[in-house]
Amino acid sequence: MPNKAHRKAQQQKQQKKNVLIWGAAALVVFAVIGWIIASGNSNTSSSLPSEISVFEALARKDAGAFILDVRQPEEWNEAHIPDATLIPLDQLTARLNEVPKDRQIVVVCRTGHRSATGRDLLLQSGFTQVTSMAGGLNQWKAAGYPTVSGP
Repeated sequence: MPNKAHRKAQQQKQQKKNVLIWGAAALVVFAVIGWIIASGNSNTSSSLPSEISVFEALARKDAGAFILDVRQPEEWNEAHIPDATLIPLDQLTARLNEVPKDRQIVVVCRTGHRSATGRDLLLQSGFTQVTSMAGGLNQWKAAGYPTVSGP
């Protein structure tokens, strides 16, 4: 009988070990799936956060980031960030060659909605250092940051 009890104890130990192994494997699988979902497709991932504040945008601009304004020309003429480049959102796909791939890019619009679309378009087109400015030019002006007007 001790032999039977010993075998039963061994089986229980093995079952516990199997449960631990399978549990750990499941955790690893879920962690990998979560990481894949969080990081997204490599064609749409960015080395920058998806959105930054106007304060961060100003700092990146001062550090040499390319400021891409995706508004319409009439909006641009009213006010825009000094040294920014205007490529209206509806022209961006056709003018991707005007956007540098070797610099950080901050996409700007009036409120932050079109710039998010522009950012996503650039990411899908293979640009990797792209972010959108939250609040757009409205927030930029409210913060008292410089703008210029005219073409």
